Amino acid sequence: MKRILQNFIKGLLTIVPIILVIYVVFKIFMVLDGLLGNYLKPYLKDDYIPGIGLLFTFILITILGWLSTKVFTGTLFRMIDRLLEKIPLVKTIYSVIKDTFHSFLGEKKSFSKVAIVTIPGTEVKTIGFITTEDLQGFYDPLKNYVAIYVQQTFQIAGITLLIPKEQVEVIDVKPEDAMKFVLSGGMTSSQGEKSLD
Repeated sequence: MKRILQNFIKGLLTIVPIILVIYVVFKIFMVLDGLLGNYLKPYLKDDYIPGIGLLFTFILITILGWLSTKVFTGTLFRMIDRLLEKIPLVKTIYSVIKDTFHSFLGEKKSFSKVAIVTIPGTEVKTIGFITTEDLQGFYDPLKNYVAIYVQQTFQIAGITLLIPKEQVEVIDVKPEDAMKFVLSGGMTSSQGEKSLD
């Protein structure tokens, strides 16, 4: 009976991560394919192949990116950008989305520096990602502070901490490895398991 239970647990450990990854990838594929796919289906009808919507979305985004580098269309995109940044409420939503995309895909990526922060009054440390090193433009008294995003374990959510620069230690760890470590509650480590001795 014990051996059967062990084999069942091994089966769970093997198959559940695979099934979950396939499910998540499938869901992401369906959402991205549906962006333009839902508009193409009435025209293509029986000739519609899953993935065409995703392909057309990719082509459309690439063309728009190319157009943004041209004089006339680039000027038009910048005018739309300025307009969106002036409309109350819309400017807040737009700037958050824009800054988030730029932080991951832009030339100056945030989350590229991993830092260790000591929680004040304790010897407890946490891992965070430096998102902004210059806060003076945001609020002058914070000129000697940095913004650090601390991801919560097993969750999408996190918190942003404003920490004095001297209390932040940048460490030489890949952001991907640090994120995996935090999200897994410390269970994922490239160094392997170590005892507390």
